[in-house]
Amino acid sequence: MVDWSLAASTGALLVRGGPVVDREEAEEAVADLRDLTGEAERHVRELTGLGLDLPLLPAEVVDRPGWVRSAAAGLDALTGRALPEAQGGPLAPVLAGGAGVQTGLVLAFLASRVLGQYDPFGGPDRGGQLVLVAPNVVAAQRAMDVPGHDFRLWVCLHECTHRLQFTAVTWLRDYFADEVERLIGGLAGRDADGLSDLVGRLPDTIKQIGKGKAGGAGLAELLQSPSERAVFDRLLALSTLLEGHADFVMDAVGPQVVPSVELIRSRFTARRKGGGLIDRVLRSLLGVDAKLRQYEQGAKFTKHVVEAVGMDGFNAVWTSPNTLPTRAEISDPAAWVRRLHG
Repeated sequence: MVDWSLAASTGALLVRGGPVVDREEAEEAVADLRDLTGEAERHVRELTGLGLDLPLLPAEVVDRPGWVRSAAAGLDALTGRALPEAQGGPLAPVLAGGAGVQTGLVLAFLASRVLGQYDPFGGPDRGGQLVLVAPNVVAAQRAMDVPGHDFRLWVCLHECTHRLQFTAVTWLRDYFADEVERLIGGLAGRDADGLSDLVGRLPDTIKQIGKGKAGGAGLAELLQSPSERAVFDRLLALSTLLEGHADFVMDAVGPQVVPSVELIRSRFTARRKGGGLIDRVLRSLLGVDAKLRQYEQGAKFTKHVVEAVGMDGFNAVWTSPNTLPTRAEISDPAAWVRRLHG
């Protein structure tokens, strides 16, 4: 479906250059990011109780083209589980190439915004890799005019939380991949009748959006079949939980660790909402704005549960797929507390 090699090369070629940084400042930022991952993960472990016996692993510090290549490799590994064999037909390479170029354009846009990520499907031997994008961290810190060391540690706290989610919760990686496989496999396996039904529902779907009855759902979501929607809801609830939990942790570690945490959070939140008209349109089309809502919703869920039953009570969420919050429970955390804790 996607020529990931072409996506990587296209994105790496088209990505915008990072900020102009002198050699000394660049070396300091890279060294600091590498050193801070261990410190950050220790703080996350102490707060959450996750992965206390796991080895502390380093992060890979990259530039923007490096992130594009890393992201493409991880997506290739993830989607390859759902579509292990190339689609047949003489036009398959052409279609895959076209999709690769389009995906590369998206990766190039995102590469100037991503501060870091934990990819459970990429990295050494496909065992997962924490990646930090040094020029983006420097650019964001400069734009917000916040202390550099504090901001770099704050970013590491978020990304190390994601790494612990997947390394300490041993079933989570396969569960996530299986759900993605179900979603992609269902979309790719639509027969002529399924495509006809999709086209038939398109006019009513557009009317729902026009009348404001979509309930925040995008066009693609509204066009899903009931089975596809069920998988999508589980994935959306999980990703909202993961992002919100990481956002909660990076602030909850406290000013003893990050003295300027309140200043950073206030300016970072304002920065997330900024951008010119074209930037905002692109973010909306690519789902970036929906991603930002996930941070907020997931953090509210985590905060409510921790205040209600403590961190140990919250950690019941990691027991099994059945203890994950549903999409409805993300918006109603008290319902999840009642279901798990009575």
